Amino acid sequence: MSTKSLVDPRFRPLFLLLFVVFTLFGTSMTIVGATLPRILADFHWDYVTAGAVIAAGAVAYFLSTFAAGFLVKHVGPKATIVLGLACDIVGLALFGSVSDPLVNFLLSFLIGLGQGCFEVAVNWSTLRIDTAGSGRPMNVMHGAFAVGAIAGPFVLGLLLSGGGDWTLVYRGIAGLFVAAGLVLLFVSFRLPPAPPETAAAPVRVSTRPAYWLAFLALFLYVGVELGVSNWIAEYFVQAFAFQAAASSFLVSLFWAGVLAGRFGVPLWYKGNKPDRLLVAFSVLATLTVVALAALGFAGTMSFAAVAGVILVFLAGFGASIIYPSVMTLVGLCFPQAQSQVVGFAATGGGVGSFLFPFVMAALSQSWGIRWGFTAYGAFAVLMTVSAVLLAQAAARQKSQTATTAIHLKS
Repeated sequence: MSTKSLVDPRFRPLFLLLFVVFTLFGTSMTIVGATLPRILADFHWDYVTAGAVIAAGAVAYFLSTFAAGFLVKHVGPKATIVLGLACDIVGLALFGSVSDPLVNFLLSFLIGLGQGCFEVAVNWSTLRIDTAGSGRPMNVMHGAFAVGAIAGPFVLGLLLSGGGDWTLVYRGIAGLFVAAGLVLLFVSFRLPPAPPETAAAPVRVSTRPAYWLAFLALFLYVGVELGVSNWIAEYFVQAFAFQAAASSFLVSLFWAGVLAGRFGVPLWYKGNKPDRLLVAFSVLATLTVVALAALGFAGTMSFAAVAGVILVFLAGFGASIIYPSVMTLVGLCFPQAQSQVVGFAATGGGVGSFLFPFVMAALSQSWGIRWGFTAYGAFAVLMTVSAVLLAQAAARQKSQTATTAIHLKS
């Protein structure tokens, strides 16, 4: 296969289908937050009730990612995705059909279960498709998530501006998942097996630092990513006196940076060093988040606001490669146990998505949003430290794997 080719031609139909599933996955992850104002107005929920419904999906997601690692191993990625489709189709088709918080709590939990299945099965399949181990297919696959994260709120805005019912977006996504499931029936999941030299020398992955460092890196990364995405609009209102309508644009700008990185980097970077990409982009993301936090104390001076807008895009661009690079590295470290390690690493992200919003809310409530954002700068520093340690552990693991292979052959 040419080094310029992203995916081996025999895997392209499967890769395209997974790309569609991950796009819809991204849409389903952001649509609840985007419809929250209408949900609160129509159902007369308070913030605690709404928070509990949203938290149900986050809890189900990190539980599902852990379980899905074992599902992929024992029943395969196709069956795991089908299970995820079933959960999300039912959950999305019925969410918001009644105002009862308990019903919507359970439906949100069901949606989260499906999302966890997608996360692990698609990441595992992409690792197996990436026969060169370059990480480029993983970057593009996670670009699909960013496409969905942008498209869902955009379509919702068009629907609401035309006087449409917000629940139609949920039904529409459910219908698209049904279509993806029908196509799935005709697409082959015949993927390359684990390399025989590593399969012949199984290891206890929980004894290796890379296993835990991948969990920690994604725990911190997802917390920082969602923190910036969820709070950046309010931060600019409070720190730079932005109008609410203008500040909402910054959320899209952040995800545009994510999208630019996940699609752009595979186009210009033809190398095979996901560890270097991980460290470089972690540093960029950290520097921009720290700079955003520092600018918040500069007041409403125009230069600070302009610099802040630029930094929002760069923060998204820096964040873009971290998640797919971690998945690529941990998959390369443990080729004989990829479903397990991918599931555990994704669980780290799921736990971060659940815990960090509570941390940010508590800090901002007690000390103000500027100090809350400063805390995110500190978390970003820890994220980069974990990324550096993971890159070093992956290098050692690669060396040990090569040594083991030589001994087996001799």
